[in-house]
Amino acid sequence: MASLKALKIRINSVKSTQKITKAMKMVAAAKLRRAQDAAEASRPYAERLESVVSSIASKVTVGPQSPKLLAGSGKDDVHLLVVATSDKGLAGAFNTNIVRLARRKAEELKAAGKTVKFYTIGKKGKDQLGRSFRSDIIHSIEPGDLGKLSFADVQVWAEDLTARFEAGEFDVAHLLFSKFVTVLTQEPTAIQLMPVSVAAPDGGASGASASVEYEPDEEEILADLLPRNVAVQLLRANRENAASEQGSKMTAMDNATRNAGEMINKLTIQYNRTRQAAITTELIEIIAGAEAL
Repeated sequence: MASLKALKIRINSVKSTQKITKAMKMVAAAKLRRAQDAAEASRPYAERLESVVSSIASKVTVGPQSPKLLAGSGKDDVHLLVVATSDKGLAGAFNTNIVRLARRKAEELKAAGKTVKFYTIGKKGKDQLGRSFRSDIIHSIEPGDLGKLSFADVQVWAEDLTARFEAGEFDVAHLLFSKFVTVLTQEPTAIQLMPVSVAAPDGGASGASASVEYEPDEEEILADLLPRNVAVQLLRANRENAASEQGSKMTAMDNATRNAGEMINKLTIQYNRTRQAAITTELIEIIAGAEAL
């Protein structure tokens, strides 16, 4: 049985941990609102831009002069998984769920005879994927605080990815991140980043399709929109991740705080019982000594 001193030290230690987890929960809750607003604000623009680019691309006849982000490499052999996570832990299963999706997709592609490479954004993704795919990671980025990322930051990454794509390092790129739904729910998501996914000829819209004329022509518009779309999708992914990270962290720290409270109660009961047993033993010894006299 543990001594009274050891139990008291452990109770104080758990109380200190509880104070830390409670503070971290409050910080995550404060950051969550801003991150959620940013994610929800960027989502309609990113989805609409993706839809517009896809719709215009469906009206273009792909030829030798077409942008490579539209035409692709003509092959489907090498796939790049752009895995966006965070640099910090203590966020529940947030990072693990994204990495699990990346592993599953990599295994599916390899089973189909494809070559898979990784481009990681976030230290946690790099560390977890490095255990199984260290030689397949071609580049890694540590973005820092996801809530402070700007369009200029992700544009640098987009230019690097576009340059690698045009240099022929890979044929298809997929972006993996966690879509924020609620504080308790975050959905690991994968979208095709390069080349652009072309919509059906009717654009997927119901009813009669409108006749649209573009000025300048479609290819000139796409030459400007395609690189921008890559950067916008990267920004969206990291803003979704920022909200998902804080929501997951808030839930994890709330659970940790409640678990610490339950442990403190159990240890306090054990401490009181041990103390009572010690007192009872001392009383028995005193009475026995008095009777011996």
